[in-house]
Amino acid sequence: MSNENHTIHFETISQLHQALGIAKPKHPLFSITRFEDFPPLENTQRVKLIADFYQITLKKECPCKMQYGQTMFDFDEGIISCFAPKQIYIIDKEFTLAKSGWQLSIHPDFLRTYGLSLKMKDFGFFDYEISEALILSDDEQRSIESILGQIEKEYLSPIDNFSQDVIIAHLDVVLSYCNRFYNRQFVTRKTNNSEMLSKVEKILNVYAEHKGSKGLPTASYLAAELNLSPKYLSDCLKQLTGNTTQQLIQEKLMEQAKELLTSTELSISEIAYQLGFGYSQSFNKLFKNKTSQTPLEFRQSFN
Repeated sequence: MSNENHTIHFETISQLHQALGIAKPKHPLFSITRFEDFPPLENTQRVKLIADFYQITLKKECPCKMQYGQTMFDFDEGIISCFAPKQIYIIDKEFTLAKSGWQLSIHPDFLRTYGLSLKMKDFGFFDYEISEALILSDDEQRSIESILGQIEKEYLSPIDNFSQDVIIAHLDVVLSYCNRFYNRQFVTRKTNNSEMLSKVEKILNVYAEHKGSKGLPTASYLAAELNLSPKYLSDCLKQLTGNTTQQLIQEKLMEQAKELLTSTELSISEIAYQLGFGYSQSFNKLFKNKTSQTPLEFRQSFN
């Protein structure tokens, strides 16, 4: 991985093992490895990495830095990161691997006939940015490592008709734990999340002052302003307010609409445009859906 500024695309798990300098996977569609077994990695330039399979890593004793988008961050002990197929991430020059931990590589075809295949797509943390990794407590880390040990034991055992069933059952438990621990992380970080909610309000207020032809604010726009992934922001807001990012944006739009309807003489079309709607019909439909009244009916109720 020492070539200058290039992209490395791993289509198979075998290609990843070869690049890391470790033995071929025992199964072409699945592998579990330990960072302790990886040879030293030499990387002198930034490299973009893409894999066609899921990756789940539990990293400990990791002095490395990694970038997602424009954000650099450090890994610390007891951190889980989940990568979906085709997700792009960048390792910078002088990148070093974790000294210990686990890496699971799971090709979508390994899950194809199992219910976990659909469940994986519903786990939002596979769409989180790397900087939004799951930080584990000591107890949580022990729980995860215990299951990873069972997966490794099954992976290293001779393959039989039940091997894949057992591995996938353990994977399901690992991911269910991740889901639980992420929700715990949202709760324990409520102070920081409350600050984030204030930032959301400020961004939407500033956006409202310059809307017009800019159109409606989107969840992606809001997430980008906060340097977060859209899915992480939405999950965090859901935990904090009960509303997703899109629902929060719509609630803010309705507040602004009600203020304009009651404090100005702007026409409905003018208000719709000022709020960022391309068509007044879209504004009317959303307003009635949220208030059970048309904008005109709402205005008239105040006269």
